[in-house]
Order: sequence, then structure tokens, then C-alpha cells
Amino acid sequence: MALVMAAVLAGTSACGGGGKTKASSDDGKGGSKKPAASAKPSPTKPAGPPMLLETITPQTGATVGVAMPISVIFTNPVGQKARADIEKHMKVTSSKPMTGAWHWFGDRRADWRPKSYWAAGTKVKITADLKGVANGNGRYGTRSYVHDFTVGDDVRADVSVTGHTMKVTKNGAPVRTLSINAGSAEYPTWNGVMAVIDKQEKVHMTSCSVGISCNKGDANYYDLTLPWDVHLTQSGTYVHYSTGDPNPGSGSARGSHGCVHLSITDAKWFYGQVKQGDPVSVTGSPRAKASADNGYASFNLSWDQWLAGSASGEATAG
Repeated sequence: MALVMAAVLAGTSACGGGGKTKASSDDGKGGSKKPAASAKPSPTKPAGPPMLLETITPQTGATVGVAMPISVIFTNPVGQKARADIEKHMKVTSSKPMTGAWHWFGDRRADWRPKSYWAAGTKVKITADLKGVANGNGRYGTRSYVHDFTVGDDVRADVSVTGHTMKVTKNGAPVRTLSINAGSAEYPTWNGVMAVIDKQEKVHMTSCSVGISCNKGDANYYDLTLPWDVHLTQSGTYVHYSTGDPNPGSGSARGSHGCVHLSITDAKWFYGQVKQGDPVSVTGSPRAKASADNGYASFNLSWDQWLAGSASGEATAG
């Protein structure tokens, strides 16, 4: 009955597209035993298997960016009629009052985001008091979970695909403008806001892993380990350095397979600036916005769209 505290969305380690795995169904039944007729009534105890959580993100104690949602993933499917009650038992509080709401992606993942970006310096707590709470499919919570995290500096990166630039700001002030190359016409980069999932100093990237090509003789085949990788989507989008595009910018205009390429110097610098939850916004690509659950792209939904996926509606965290 373990809860994984440090949550990193599992994703494909390569530039390109990719689908999302659907949660399996659950047909477990449950109920409550009745007290004996001759005995004094006592509180009923939930019957049936436990309702477990796989992850709560951010990790407790983390410092995250202003676009980071709270993401809770359940081990088993949650029934439609049980979601409002579960939302009410997952209370979000913050040091600076923020209007926000839960949104369900399928039947196993529920994310909470504020209506607009978090304010830098906000202290946030999620208390998931799920003991005895039903999931609508015969399972019941057995305990409470508490995660505390802090919203750090407001670091943002704005990528212009057509301008071949990425402008980085910190707490509203310009820091640097970097030269970039984004996806090619055949493999365009996702548009929209993608909050950083995580980052790694080196990532092994292959064209086969994202369904581009598994044929070594193909022009689009690649099998590379590349440095300074900032992870943006589960489907394999990164900001990073590429040996095949060492001097990105409008002069070279070489397209990627969907990632955002930086020079080796700029990639290392950018890697040192960003953290989980910092928003990277892409404009000018012919591709649609990344889906809100393709990593942590919750701000690609309007507030009305976000509320349409909530069972209990908006509330104030404060």
C-alpha cells in the first residue's frame, strides 16, 4: 500500500509525437457489514479493497514554477459519481488566496490548477483526507496524504518558431534571448504552454521510440544521447542541444523532429535556469496546442474548459 512520493511523469525519451496509455477498468465490488441485531450499533467499516494513490505531484518539499498543477494519480479507476466527493476530500490551501479547481483526465488522474498562474513565493499544501472515502468502484481510502510545496521565482520561456528565438524572463524582467530551431514542417513542435516536467543532464533519444523510424537507413532515423535536456511533454518534446543542429537560429533554419534546439552553451545555461513547473510557451508552429494531460500542459485549456472537467467546481485556496 505504497504511495510514490516523488512523481515524474513517465514519457518517451525522444523528440516527436506519441500516444497516451488509457487506464484499465476496475470491476471490484464492496459494501458495509451490518451490525448484529442484538448489538448496539457501531460505525460501519468499509468493505472491499483499498483505494490507493500512485503519485501526488509536486513532491513534498519541492520548489516549482508558476504553471505547475497539482496532479493526483489513482491506482484504480474512480467512478463518475464518486468524483465530487473525492475532490472535496482533496483540499488545497495556499498562503496567497487563489481560485482554482480540479479537472479529471480519464478515470485515474485528477489535476488541480489555479485560474491563472501561481504567484511567486506562494506556499501550497494539499491534504488528501481519503480515509473511508469511496471510489465508486468498490474501493475505499485508508489514510490521509499531505504534500507541501513552494512556488519559486516566476521563470518563463517564450519560444517563437518563426522568429527562431526563445525569450527568458525572471519575475517579469528580461534575462536573455536565445537562438533556437523548432520542429520541421514534417515534425512540428507543439504550440501552447507546457510546464517543465523534469530535466536531465543526458537523455538517450531514439526515433524508433516515438514512432518516427526504426530503420537505420532512413533519413529520419536517430539514436543519440544528448545533453542538457529540459522535458516538456510525455510524447517526447524537450528543449536541448542536438549534435545534428549545433548552431540553431534563423541562419541555419534546420528543423528538429519536434524538440526545441539550443546551442551547447545556451542549452547548458537554460538547463540551469529552469525547474519543474516553469512554463515554456510556443507560438508560430503549424501544430495544435499540446493536450493538457500531455505532461503538465493544463494552461492550454481555457478556464471554462478546465471547469467542464471538474465534478465540484471552482473553489478558493487560501
